Amino acid sequence: METKRSIQTAVDRRLDELDTIAAVLPIERRDELAELLTDQDVETLRHLVNEGMGANTLRALTSDLAYLQAWSLAATGRSLPWPAPEALLLKFVAHHLWDAEKRITDPDHGMPADVEEKLRIQGLLRSPGPHAPDTVRRRLATWSTLTKWRGLDGFFSSPALKSAIRLAVRATPRPRKRKSAKAVTGDILSKLIATCKTGSLRDVRDRAALMVAFASGGRRRSEIAGLRIEQLQQEEPIPMDGDPSLPSLSIHLGRTKTSSADNDEVVYLSGRPVEALDAWLVAAKIDKGSVFRAIDRWGNVSRRPLDPKAINDIVKQRAALAGLDPGEFSAHGLRSGYLTEAANRGIPLPEAMEQSRHRSVQQASSYYNNAQRRSGRASSNSRLTVLMHASHQIII
Repeated sequence: METKRSIQTAVDRRLDELDTIAAVLPIERRDELAELLTDQDVETLRHLVNEGMGANTLRALTSDLAYLQAWSLAATGRSLPWPAPEALLLKFVAHHLWDAEKRITDPDHGMPADVEEKLRIQGLLRSPGPHAPDTVRRRLATWSTLTKWRGLDGFFSSPALKSAIRLAVRATPRPRKRKSAKAVTGDILSKLIATCKTGSLRDVRDRAALMVAFASGGRRRSEIAGLRIEQLQQEEPIPMDGDPSLPSLSIHLGRTKTSSADNDEVVYLSGRPVEALDAWLVAAKIDKGSVFRAIDRWGNVSRRPLDPKAINDIVKQRAALAGLDPGEFSAHGLRSGYLTEAANRGIPLPEAMEQSRHRSVQQASSYYNNAQRRSGRASSNSRLTVLMHASHQIII
């Protein structure tokens, strides 16, 4: 039997190993991950980092793996078995997809109270009720992928599991919701930026983060949080008739959520977003490494990047300061807002998608269709005048 000292030594070793791949993991949860993950789990993650798997994919995979390990410990008292027996997969579905109405008359329906309490204490369960079906499917897919990477066969394609998921989803209908209830369009962005009116480091940083995230095509919060100086490249200023040239730079995103392995995605900034970004870099004295960083209560700038969640917090905090309901806005609202604003300004969808880097025309066009229905342009067939000379300049 392992002694307490040997267990602690193993945890300390995993802490050190997780530090070496901190750039692509939710490192604010390092201590928790070291407790939950096994040596083999950590070695798998290190291998994937070395193989160049996308940072966003690795973060999601690590988060799912940590949750699965925590659930298995809470539900069975044991770490995840590899491969997992079919009965354990069915138990996972039963614990996460259940009928809220039946739970009222049958307290034992769904996830047991003791399992739920253990996960809540660890901060892994926040909202009451059953999980979203897509979340359950994603975690099962992660489980399946990790099983295959270990050279093992699982039961993830079994008829019993597929049937259990299908029946459970029918019993737990959930209306689809956008990630952000409201899009952060140009007028909303103006109000958020107006709250960054002092010369404090926090105001200068938040102003730059909001403008860059929006004007670069509505970048995902993980892309903004993980942005590094090395990804920025100065471009030739853009000449303007009768006006001073606009400063311009390109952002090399590398591999993204929707790009292929060898494709280096590039988006462009010009004008005021570039000026806001330059002002932050000068004020924070940043010339290498992470662009957007935490600031402590004494005004010291951290060397580590912001957590992606911090981008979401910035949007909500600025919404509250602007007198808006923070519950109606999130970081994803910058992404949907960019396309909605492009539609409102009559910018062609393909041009806007070049900047947003959406791969799905169906998804991107939904923002255009909604904007057109609201403005009545679909029936009148009229177009708004393009207020900016290129889609990457959709900014107040």
